[in-house]
Amino acid sequence: MAPRVLICFAVFAVCLFASSLTRIGAEESEAESKEFVLTLDHSNFSETVSKHNFIVVEFYAPWCGHCKKLAPEYEKAASILSQNDPPIVLAKVDANEEANKEIATEFEIRGFPTLKIFRNGGKISSEYKGPREADGIVDYLKKQSGPASAEIKSAEDASSLIDDKKIVIVGVFPKFSGEEFVNFTSVAETLRSDYEFGHTLDAKLIPRGESSVTGPIVRLLKPFDELFVDFQDFHVDALEKFVEESSVPTVTFFNSDPNNHPYVIKFFNSKNAKAMLFLNLSSEVADSFTSKYREVAEQYKGEGISFLIGDLEASQGAFQYFGLKEEQVPVIVIQKTDGQKYLQANLEADQIAPWIKEYKDGKVPPHKKSEPIPEANNEPVKVVVADSLQDIVFNSGKNVLIEFYAPWCGHCKKLAPILDEVAVSYESDSEVIIAKLDATANDIPSDTFDVKGYPTLYFKSASGKLLEFDGGRSKEDIINYIEQNRDKPTPQEPSKDEL
Repeated sequence: MAPRVLICFAVFAVCLFASSLTRIGAEESEAESKEFVLTLDHSNFSETVSKHNFIVVEFYAPWCGHCKKLAPEYEKAASILSQNDPPIVLAKVDANEEANKEIATEFEIRGFPTLKIFRNGGKISSEYKGPREADGIVDYLKKQSGPASAEIKSAEDASSLIDDKKIVIVGVFPKFSGEEFVNFTSVAETLRSDYEFGHTLDAKLIPRGESSVTGPIVRLLKPFDELFVDFQDFHVDALEKFVEESSVPTVTFFNSDPNNHPYVIKFFNSKNAKAMLFLNLSSEVADSFTSKYREVAEQYKGEGISFLIGDLEASQGAFQYFGLKEEQVPVIVIQKTDGQKYLQANLEADQIAPWIKEYKDGKVPPHKKSEPIPEANNEPVKVVVADSLQDIVFNSGKNVLIEFYAPWCGHCKKLAPILDEVAVSYESDSEVIIAKLDATANDIPSDTFDVKGYPTLYFKSASGKLLEFDGGRSKEDIINYIEQNRDKPTPQEPSKDEL
């Protein structure tokens, strides 16, 4: 009898253990299959965001490679942050879906993926500017969801917030109340995505600068130039301007050092004219150029021009954009906010200051990047370059359809044979020109053509009407568009030889 009882008990134990494993496995499977990233759309976006004091939303497109790469990291971060106290919610919106495009337009989504942080029920939104891998996302969002400014009570607090490689803004106050403190925390809330903020009652805890001040004063610590700057105007606008201007190096370095990348981004986002000196930073003359260039940058500080030195090796993208060649180095380029460019190649160090002065005095002519005008232009689709744009498009007195393209663009390659067919169909029509311009190799007047992507097409009628093409991309669509918008060529005045 006893053996039968033992056998039955053993069978029961095995079944119980198996049942336990099955339950645990099911729980793990359920946890793995659960999606922690909320899916939002036009029907629930506003309602969901309004319920949260802090929520992060990714605007994505299903076809976007960067979005696909981010997806598992974003989901992993959402899983970890769901356990935070309080939980931090991550969500996503398919901004490519037609019904959701109004949301994307409202929040100025221009590329994918774009992540936005929404605070106070969506009343405040800011760009996510943190890492794109799970652990980095978690660390960044934990800081962003906490207080905008961290209190510094000890030397340990100070050392954990302040290091030699980043910008930190610290307010020193006699007490954490009053208009100055309120304005400081308001600015910290506005700029928290870009900078780290702290506040303290004891200036002795802050490295650099006078340690006996009792405030109120703001000390901006930075890893370049004079290393720190103090400021005492606590009006919000003045304080924001101080932080933005003081956090840009007198001369920004564009090289392979990742610590410089945030300053390079700030440089190109600036509303100032941009002076860029490109040279080989490992050459014997680099120190002389850098010294002379810094002197000029100091001289023109606050006059609406920002200065950058780009290493030849790291600046290949800029070289392509400006149409530069390595044999022109050292070369200086100034680009104004209206797109006008000014250039001086094969520069000597002593020529920097005089050339910048000539530019400021309006004595340097604008530089236009242009491919050579083709000697033969016999193909059905006519090749236009920057130097022939005015003659072919605006002065020909004809109806012109022009494509702005990039050689690497897949959509442009797909459109090319269709434009060829359109051009062939108009070969016997002297009143119509089909043309194309390589927008990566030629400057385009930005006040005339709004080219933000490729291909972009414009139609200029014979009487001078300029329209951005908004029709279909088939041969028939394009021909119908031309026929609907063309008009008779403007009569050309006879030349003296014809009189």
